[in-house]
Amino acid sequence: MTEKRKDYLSWDEYFMAVALLSGLRSKDPSTQVGACVANPQNKIVGVGYNGFPWGCSDDDLPWAREGDLLDTKYPYVCHAELNAVLNSITFDLRDCRIYVALFPCNECTKVIIQAGIREIIYMSDKYKDTESVRASKIMLEKSNTHYRPFVPERNSILLNFQDQK
Repeated sequence: MTEKRKDYLSWDEYFMAVALLSGLRSKDPSTQVGACVANPQNKIVGVGYNGFPWGCSDDDLPWAREGDLLDTKYPYVCHAELNAVLNSITFDLRDCRIYVALFPCNECTKVIIQAGIREIIYMSDKYKDTESVRASKIMLEKSNTHYRPFVPERNSILLNFQDQK
């Protein structure tokens, strides 16, 4: 009798890989973030990445990080978490988990809490000292929404399109 593979992806690795893969769709030259929402049955119910709203050309709006506010990307970009919630295949995201590369800003945290998502799994908390992320953590604690860093069991996953032929 043949035994099952032992090196398959954990659920956390699978959903985080989907989030990271989604981030590769972003046209932002400096920051590519993806998000993946999974329900309690481990089904993907939403994915998203950071980018401009529908109908706003990626060539007409600025991608700059510095300068006058209207000359930067910040007032225009929809974050990955927002897009994952808006792109979800269900209105009921209660008790879901969201996987995201960066710890969510305060605006995305409001969306996550309002949607009923109960857990955030993140890769990086590099902006932890900003007021935005500090506000996020205050809201998460007050709403009893859990968050934890992603802890991979492997260093990388290789996708090779040539091996699938």
